[in-house]
Amino acid sequence: MTLSAWQAVLLGLIQGLTEFLPVSSSGHLVIGQALLNIEADMITFDIFVHVGTLVAVFVAFWGDIAALLRRPFCRFTALILVGCVPAGVMGLLLDDLFSALFNSVTAVACALVVTGILLFLSDRFDGKKTLQEMRFSEALLVGLFQGCAITPGLSRSGSTIFGALLCGMQRREAARFSFIISIPVILGAAAKECWDMASAGGIALEWTYFLGAFVAAASGYAAIRIFLRLLEKKNMRYFSYYVWAVALLVFGSRLLG
Repeated sequence: MTLSAWQAVLLGLIQGLTEFLPVSSSGHLVIGQALLNIEADMITFDIFVHVGTLVAVFVAFWGDIAALLRRPFCRFTALILVGCVPAGVMGLLLDDLFSALFNSVTAVACALVVTGILLFLSDRFDGKKTLQEMRFSEALLVGLFQGCAITPGLSRSGSTIFGALLCGMQRREAARFSFIISIPVILGAAAKECWDMASAGGIALEWTYFLGAFVAAASGYAAIRIFLRLLEKKNMRYFSYYVWAVALLVFGSRLLG
């Protein structure tokens, strides 16, 4: 099935906004593809839009990334690596389980309920720690939340920020760490999918994939800026109401369908 331009724009917009707003990009992509009746293999397109959101992270946090490039062998780099280990291990060992969940809209709705609970609780935390004070055990805990968030419907940004706040991190510092540790994970996941598809006989590209990636990058950057402001104002509960409403609609459609 060929992806049309308007479908690529819509799905790219969904990916860009929901990757960084704590409402689960993977869950919304699954629901969006179901609503658009897209039954074809979307792995290649998903890689493109994830790379698009990766560009948004680079632009938004270029100061931090440039500092790491200048001094790669520092404590912050070690914290990032520790935070990425759980997602890498869980992604490899539980790949079949996560893949099966991507085929279940009901499972996505259940995960959205959990996302809402985490977001609702996030407003109750107001830590004081900076990234310089973060311990490696705390980075590992945040990494465990990131690994669990491979589950479609469980927000990666929402889960990792909740984990960082649970460790007593400042709200903006929690967001910085959450977004930066997404970089190796997204790159690793994209590389793995590219390898799997190349081994299976090659990658078929369409121009609409590039269109979707561009839209995801632009909307992703806007979402990061919006999210940082809302996080500092302790307005995460509004996202809770949204994901619970989406989950309710999905449950209702399953019952009526």
